[in-house]
Amino acid sequence: MVPAPPAPPRPASGVFDSLEQEAYLQLWRTYDRLREIDDRLFQGHGITAQQYNALRILRSVRPGSLSTSALGARLVSRAPDMTRLLDRLEEQGFVTRQRSADNRRVVDVTITRAGLALIGRLAADVRRCGRDQLGHLPPKTLHALIMMLEQARAPHEDQSTADLWPGNRQRSRGGDA
Repeated sequence: MVPAPPAPPRPASGVFDSLEQEAYLQLWRTYDRLREIDDRLFQGHGITAQQYNALRILRSVRPGSLSTSALGARLVSRAPDMTRLLDRLEEQGFVTRQRSADNRRVVDVTITRAGLALIGRLAADVRRCGRDQLGHLPPKTLHALIMMLEQARAPHEDQSTADLWPGNRQRSRGGDA
């Protein structure tokens, strides 16, 4: 006699199809609420959180530049249209783009003085935004949350670019990204 297959796990509650779905939807809802705080901050300065992230990354390699593909690999979230994101930053005078002399297909991006000035003006507001979003949690809880999110994300990372994002290297460095 063949044993019966195991019964599927019961949902955590009658509202969700599975415990995994509930966890995912809790994560998504949390992201949505925290993103609203980001959106208000950056809209007030005429940019998006994604554009700020690009400027912050370019500042970190200054006085050098990054190719558009290297910049895209370091962004927190994927930019489906990197060209449009950079068009808007260039129109505002925050970045410059130049074709690589070595390979004409590669476009290198550099932050401008205006881009650096914008990041400087935003520094205190960005720190305050982080406190508004998660400052109510004690450091021990934040460290645990970071570790759980890394574990949840790890099997889904593109391994060819995962090490380019500083948050993925944080544990190995033993410091904050």
